Amino acid sequence: MSTPGISRRAAVGLALSMVASLGAAEAMRPRRRLSDVRARIDLATQVPTRVGDWVEDRSVMPVLPDPAVQAKLDTLYSQVLARTYIDSSHRILMLSIAYGSDQASEATSVHRPEFCYSTQGFKVRDAGIASVDLGARHLDVRKLVASGPRFEPILYWVTLDNRATLPGLGRKLAQLNYGLHGDIPDGMLVRVSTLGLDETRAYAVQDAFLRTMYEAMDPTVRGRYFGA
Repeated sequence: MSTPGISRRAAVGLALSMVASLGAAEAMRPRRRLSDVRARIDLATQVPTRVGDWVEDRSVMPVLPDPAVQAKLDTLYSQVLARTYIDSSHRILMLSIAYGSDQASEATSVHRPEFCYSTQGFKVRDAGIASVDLGARHLDVRKLVASGPRFEPILYWVTLDNRATLPGLGRKLAQLNYGLHGDIPDGMLVRVSTLGLDETRAYAVQDAFLRTMYEAMDPTVRGRYFGA
């Protein structure tokens, strides 16, 4: 006759334990949006239209996602910037930045160039991870080569708050670290590509552009784009 009583006590104990666990999980849920306490991001004004010898050219647009993907991106990102630059040697460079105030999950991976270019009919080859010398620091980037409609070497990186990283384990660990501290990081994906140049010259031009862009940006927000 004692078994039902023991079962009831065990059930009550289990229920209380579950409630406590749910309460602890809720208490640990990230709540503070870092976009509310960090320097405000305004892509249109903070990214210079002149970068050394490079000036904005509105006659050529970077590759953009197809409408279905774009509709999803509009719900994930707060701001998107797409610019084309041309220098005095008529070399063409394209810059694309997508910024989101909530980068706590992997939902924004849809905008990675590997997927974005593939949906536009390009074949995309991984050219590995490299380091760009910015003078004051080095920046790790992923390199890709898109071919098909046109030949386009690409490099990109992502940020979380003021950390520059790459998609994969490093980014996931950083997301977890922010979450454990109760923070929801913002961040961006920065992509640079060039037209009309072979792979070696393209990456050399991109590196030089990024060094100049790094120096040209306001130091108070530079780390939000390139990492601090």
